Amino acid sequence: MFNKRKKTEQRLKKEQIQGTSLITYTDPKSLNAEQFRTIRTNIEFAQLDKPMKNILVSSSIPAEGKSTIASNLAYVIAQTDKRVLLVDADLRKPTVHRTFKLNNEQGLTTLLTNVDLKFNQVVQHSRDLNLYFLPSGPIPPNPSEILGSGRMTLLMQELGQYFDIVIYDAPPITAVTDPQILATKVDGVVIIVRQGYSRKEEVKKAKEALENVNANILGYVMNGKELSDSAGYYTYYGYENND
Repeated sequence: MFNKRKKTEQRLKKEQIQGTSLITYTDPKSLNAEQFRTIRTNIEFAQLDKPMKNILVSSSIPAEGKSTIASNLAYVIAQTDKRVLLVDADLRKPTVHRTFKLNNEQGLTTLLTNVDLKFNQVVQHSRDLNLYFLPSGPIPPNPSEILGSGRMTLLMQELGQYFDIVIYDAPPITAVTDPQILATKVDGVVIIVRQGYSRKEEVKKAKEALENVNANILGYVMNGKELSDSAGYYTYYGYENND
């Protein structure tokens, strides 16, 4: 377990520099890409009585692949002709701008600290991907306070009115309080769990942290399954209230 964690953490550092893999775009007919479309369908039917407009993607600990899942999920949802915005709400180790080769001079933090700026002045758009982006912007000294501000609440409401789906890529749940803060402002949370890497107690701790703020846990995405498994690399599990 220790050696696997070490190798995964080393690979994550490379991803932080290069950006994550957008396999749904580079290899759309692959088994992995199909699993993302399955995740998309499961989320769409998670709660039929309340449409999912704002979705938070996080993990229990670092290096579980939450940014990869968030990016690929945003892309496959955008392929259904929905107006989708991917927000990099990881104001500590952002990756969205690297994955999609975006300018990160302005982003979420500049919108939150400059009341004169409008979101359409900062949001970036890719016609090729049919996807909108709000990168992190400059890393602030106080991420939790900024994300918990009234300005953030108003911005999320405004974005939710303009876009069909807004996906927030957040830091790991047990590492900082940011995901708990954001979880109170979104319609649902998807937890990423890396097979053979995350410990049961870590996942349980993350689940309890979200439950403490009455977050709506939509389900778990199991990341890192061997390709020899018929389910593929990414699989989705609905939320079950058990240990």
